[in-house]
Amino acid sequence: MRELLEKAVRGERLTPEEGLKLFEEDLLELGRAADAVRRRLHPEGYVTFIRDRIINYTNVCVTYCKFCAFYRPPGHAEGYVRPKEEIFRKIDEMKKHGGTTVFLQGGHNPDLKIDYYEDLFGSVRERYPELYLHSLSASEIDHIATVSELSLEETLRRLNRAGLDSLPGGGAEMLVEEIREKVSPLKITAERWLEVHETAHLVGLESTATMVFGLGETNKQRIEHLEKLRSLQDRTGGFRSFIHWSLTPNETGMKRSLAPGGLEYLRILAIARLYLDNFPHVHSGWVTEGAKLAQVGLSFGASDLGSVLMEELVISATGVVYSYSADQIVRIIRGAGRVPAVRNSKYEILEVCA
Repeated sequence: MRELLEKAVRGERLTPEEGLKLFEEDLLELGRAADAVRRRLHPEGYVTFIRDRIINYTNVCVTYCKFCAFYRPPGHAEGYVRPKEEIFRKIDEMKKHGGTTVFLQGGHNPDLKIDYYEDLFGSVRERYPELYLHSLSASEIDHIATVSELSLEETLRRLNRAGLDSLPGGGAEMLVEEIREKVSPLKITAERWLEVHETAHLVGLESTATMVFGLGETNKQRIEHLEKLRSLQDRTGGFRSFIHWSLTPNETGMKRSLAPGGLEYLRILAIARLYLDNFPHVHSGWVTEGAKLAQVGLSFGASDLGSVLMEELVISATGVVYSYSADQIVRIIRGAGRVPAVRNSKYEILEVCA
């Protein structure tokens, strides 16, 4: 096992079989190895974060994922499509706090075709030319293409021309069909998720990659997920980072397949840093896992602490309560003995917090 860890620390590629063996390793040994990889990739020692805002433009959705407490079916009294004026107001609030990126996220609303998104993105771009739009999951892109009767490539090119800059990794959950059929049978397949991101990379849109664990998956399936991401990154180089989080089942009718706790989160974080040798960044997340665990994650391979998140309604619909300012995130990073730095969505350093 020591030779296996040393191999990963040197930057040599692990096989799926070797990646699976890492689940048997001592957690602290895994953490030390992952942190060594982080230091090799980011010798400056920064832990980055971003000031941005998620704006949920609609909660109407027809995929009915079992783990989601946010969506409302078409015709529901609580369903909405936000008017542009309300979206502009939320952007104005974000900009007052130094935000640089907007994450427009919604459901699979059958009434919204590509002309809606072209109008929305174009209006945002015209009003806020300096703003960065990191928006729409792969599943949303697929839905837009389907209801608009367009190819993926044409859909992505048109959205890009309208103002879309990059794609988040939402909707990946677990890129294993056995799991997806259980928790989100109406959402796109793992193959289609990968196809959307590959097409996005080919038309010049970079993206991030994600994983949700605690859905009943095995360790072998977790490695299968990571292997699919690594293989696509080999082909395109379009992924900027990897983010994972645990299932938050409250208000959804689902149950975790593991007891709540941070050990599994840290183990997957470290394994991801060791296995995803072609990913520049791995995140430690505080929204679902809490600030203290996220801080510990900075010693398990993470080089980024994610977002200040002025607003987020999907995970918070499950009852997760959080509120952290940029100053608090800076204190978390300093408390871990690292140097905090504000970044943009391209991971370019905007400010080092002295």
